[in-house]
Amino acid sequence: MTYPETQLRHTLPVLLICDNLRDPGNLGTVLRSAAAVGCSKVLLTKGCVDAWEPKVLRAGMGAHFQVPIVSNLAWEAVPNYLPTDTRVYVADNCGLYTQAQAQAQMSNKASDYGWVCDRRPLKFHKYEEEEENLESAASKGWLPELEVQSYDSDWTEAPAAVVIGGETSGVSLESLQLAESTGGGRLLIPIVPGVDSLNSAMAASILLFEGKRQLRVRVQHSSRDGSYH
Repeated sequence: MTYPETQLRHTLPVLLICDNLRDPGNLGTVLRSAAAVGCSKVLLTKGCVDAWEPKVLRAGMGAHFQVPIVSNLAWEAVPNYLPTDTRVYVADNCGLYTQAQAQAQMSNKASDYGWVCDRRPLKFHKYEEEEENLESAASKGWLPELEVQSYDSDWTEAPAAVVIGGETSGVSLESLQLAESTGGGRLLIPIVPGVDSLNSAMAASILLFEGKRQLRVRVQHSSRDGSYH
């Protein structure tokens, strides 16, 4: 597919990975935000809703023709689509391991809208077939150790990929392993106590536009520094 020249000129070194995102409206909105930000591409792992399903197209409002979309990827294939030196960051509002582990016995059900939550533990899945809660994953030594950092800290110094988890299962263990192997981490969007969650589309928009802001600030600083030479 050929993309508009204007879009190509505004492409950023940021891409989005949708991890088992099944809601058509959410995926369409996510694609719309990715196109508006200038993502280099969007990767959809196995388990995501079909990007060309009518409800996704309707919610995307033309985004399918503004940003490259690669669908139905196994996690083993995802690194093949990442630019050199890309760091993978997993969107996460459950944050600290100790907090999540302490809550693991309270509920085995992930938030209806996924990875960003006030009180519930992460669940891990291998596509749609296998699911383990955080307590089980940690006890078996599967849980990668990732730095948790605020979403507005500087995470765009190298090419970045942001993983957004699905609405029912949250982020996958594979996404955490990929983040660990690339030197990435967890991006924490804080929400006030009592608010259950942000949905996947809202969270993706916050993170992508924050990445765009960071890159713009970096360019401005570079231009200012260069003016003195």
